[in-house]
Amino acid sequence: MWRYRRSVVVGVVAASVVALCGGSLSGASAQAAQGGPGGSTSYGRHVLLISVDGMHQSDLDWYVATHPTSALAKLVRGGREYTRASTSNPSDSDPGGTALMTGGNPKSTGVYYDVEYSHKVDEPGAACTPGRPATGGDVVYDSPDDALPGVPDLSTGAAHAFPSFDENGSIYGPNGVDRNPALIMNLKNDASSFDRSTFPIDPATCQNIMPWDYLGDNSIFQVIHAAGLRTAWSDKHAVYLSFNGPGSQGQSIDDFFGPEIDSQAVMPDGTPYPQDDDWAHIDAATKQYDGYKVQAMLNEIDGVDHSGKDHVGTPAIFGMNFQTVSVAQKIRSTSADLIPDGHGGYTTSAPQAGGYQRVNGKLVPGPVLASAFASVDAQLGRMVAELAKRHLTDSTTIIVTAKHGQSPQDPSKLVTVQDGPIVDAINSEWAKTHPSKTLIVAGTNDDLWQSYLSDNSQAAANFVKSYLWNHTAQGVNVDKKPVTVQHSGLTDIWAGAQVARFFGVPVGNGRYPDVFGKVQEGIVYAKPTKLAEHGGMNSGDQHVLMIVSGTGTRAGIVRTPVETTQVAPTILSLLGLDPDRLRAVRVEGTRVLPGAIPATRR
Repeated sequence: MWRYRRSVVVGVVAASVVALCGGSLSGASAQAAQGGPGGSTSYGRHVLLISVDGMHQSDLDWYVATHPTSALAKLVRGGREYTRASTSNPSDSDPGGTALMTGGNPKSTGVYYDVEYSHKVDEPGAACTPGRPATGGDVVYDSPDDALPGVPDLSTGAAHAFPSFDENGSIYGPNGVDRNPALIMNLKNDASSFDRSTFPIDPATCQNIMPWDYLGDNSIFQVIHAAGLRTAWSDKHAVYLSFNGPGSQGQSIDDFFGPEIDSQAVMPDGTPYPQDDDWAHIDAATKQYDGYKVQAMLNEIDGVDHSGKDHVGTPAIFGMNFQTVSVAQKIRSTSADLIPDGHGGYTTSAPQAGGYQRVNGKLVPGPVLASAFASVDAQLGRMVAELAKRHLTDSTTIIVTAKHGQSPQDPSKLVTVQDGPIVDAINSEWAKTHPSKTLIVAGTNDDLWQSYLSDNSQAAANFVKSYLWNHTAQGVNVDKKPVTVQHSGLTDIWAGAQVARFFGVPVGNGRYPDVFGKVQEGIVYAKPTKLAEHGGMNSGDQHVLMIVSGTGTRAGIVRTPVETTQVAPTILSLLGLDPDRLRAVRVEGTRVLPGAIPATRR
């Protein structure tokens, strides 16, 4: 089945108190009580990792220049800034986040997208006999994969309109009616959050493959947890429990908090947003949504779990991702603010333009995006202040980067192309000589091209490559005027064994796309509702911010290229653990970020 997905942009930011005050961050760590998996320990180093999804290095440059007293500006002055940081390729949320947590690219992790396909699994729900060859199937670790099949639209009453905010129904009950969204702080995510039947089947065992077991590499959470230290993470879907790593039984993240961003957005008083959409399509709602995860961070800084109830100690590794920048970059027009009406209720501000715009010939964030950056900065300031309040400044390192960027930044380059007609045309042409089977059976095209084929021979892959390269495609520009693009919107196409060589994996390993393409800058395969997307390999997709600030770092600017995969071994080094305990570090030779000072290894 050919799948289309809704993407939400992602990024990472981290900070410390001395950085906020404009000082250089280095020196000894203060001993602070910290909870391990079975209790508390006096080992006192911490790493706070905050993801600002979609944030580019150019965004950081602009914000610092225009807001010189901001938390981000002080972070840059006091921390180590890496101005040429690149994400994984593909730069989607799942491979991008997995890179941060494992130190690996798809070469070793085997994670190419959150909606992908593998020739080495069976389709979810397929009949299976243990030990028989795999028939191939969808690998969809993305929303909706909830234990609940869907909950009613609170505005219209339509059944199964949204996934539940709490996914497993543990907070709002079987109907998932979240009339008090603040209750989400009580959410406990674990394997019960999932409908396992949506996951691919391992043909060797005929069991559904849990998200953490699909990873080819272990994660920082496994290494840190095994060392007796407490771990925590917050993200936009429960499925990012995958970061627990293979063989973990989903237990290496001691405190995971993943309210479902694709659920229906509800204002603090329990009233659905008038736009009647999810948290990822109304920027005012996205800020509210991010606020729950920020509260989780504040609670964890205070030494309690994300709900604020159980005293467990501040984790050694903890963090979250922000979504508001990503949403503001992608949506053409949206409300940026939630406004109290003075009577206990709320309304939203008038819609404004999303994305970037030209001012005096210079490309700058538009009103919604500028507001999103300001919101993130304010929330970072809250975390930094809480670290100071709890005397954790000198024992905490904070890392700033992003799972992915977003492309195009310049709206004049945007051309949206619907990929469905291209796929249908390829399948139709193939059927003229191969009438018995559809050729393209799966794929995800945001601002890249990925096709998985029922016939994964080199000849079939070459057929798709040839068709894509030799045909035009119809799209619309930012003004929604018709545009014809050459080569189906692509600049480079790899097919079959070429894809394997591109990613550095054995031919026939079954996980990489049979056909893989780089788009012309500005091409987004979508309806003309988006301004940008992520997943591809243009500069806007991959050139993200990276700051490391706090104990174990020296202030300064690093202009040599680095990769987001280097975050994982850096975190272990800062905590006094051996980066070589990560499989991806050994397989890919991933290095600690230059300038990070390792603690004494335990």
